[in-house]
Amino acid sequence: MKGWIFLTGLSLLLLGGCQTNPESEKGRVVAKVYDNQLYASDLAGVVPQGSAEKDSIVLVRNYIDSWIRKRLLIRQAEKNLTARQRDFSKKLEEYRNSLLTYTYESELIKQKLDTAVTESEIASYYLLNKAAFQLRYTVVKAVYVVLNEDSKELRRFRNLLSDKDTIRSGNIDLLAKQHALSYYIGDETWIRFDDLIQQVPIETFNQELFLKNNTFVEIKDKPFVYLIRFKDYALSESISPLELEADNIRNIIINKRKQSFLRSMHEELYTNALKEEVFQIY
Repeated sequence: MKGWIFLTGLSLLLLGGCQTNPESEKGRVVAKVYDNQLYASDLAGVVPQGSAEKDSIVLVRNYIDSWIRKRLLIRQAEKNLTARQRDFSKKLEEYRNSLLTYTYESELIKQKLDTAVTESEIASYYLLNKAAFQLRYTVVKAVYVVLNEDSKELRRFRNLLSDKDTIRSGNIDLLAKQHALSYYIGDETWIRFDDLIQQVPIETFNQELFLKNNTFVEIKDKPFVYLIRFKDYALSESISPLELEADNIRNIIINKRKQSFLRSMHEELYTNALKEEVFQIY
């Protein structure tokens, strides 16, 4: 209640005395533009609770000023547009109908559409549409650790990361937590090669050649040593890996189901209406 009294009083103060409309239940009139009136009740919520008095005055003043400018522009538009241009009844009816149908369809989809997509469905769609999934950038699966150049664990990490047959990520993770300055275990996750380069000082002018010729890289950048192992890569403009496209494919499949569901619903509605003779074409 105190906040409301303060807001009304503030509005009156800003306008240097306001009119009272006894017929209105909205409170005092705090601004007027031609026949349009702004009431104290319209200012509710303009000032957040706990605002300082200075801030409150600025907020209310700005709101009133904005309201006046909008009303002036509306008045100008009404004066200069023809009656036909000012008639939005058809557009409003179309907008209302669009909202009604959209809301109804959304509720039906929410209630009845099966949104569960299996991994086999995703894999099948991917295989049938591989050409549609093209990478815009090079991606890699990689592991790296950053050590001090005098680390006693350097040889151990080097042996683990340079192993030709496998990346022993479990062992690396355990050791890295204890001895590495920083590390990344991404042997099962695709990341952009450009993002990796932001983390480790790899210098290359040809990403394709670099990745083809390097599975393990050791970079000395005093006082640090970077050990990087590449498990896999996919080049820009090649087919994007399934793992990267799984969520996208899931959404595509669900959207296709939505379209199919809505087409069936529309057709059923029309067929039933035709049988019941609820519409005529003249």
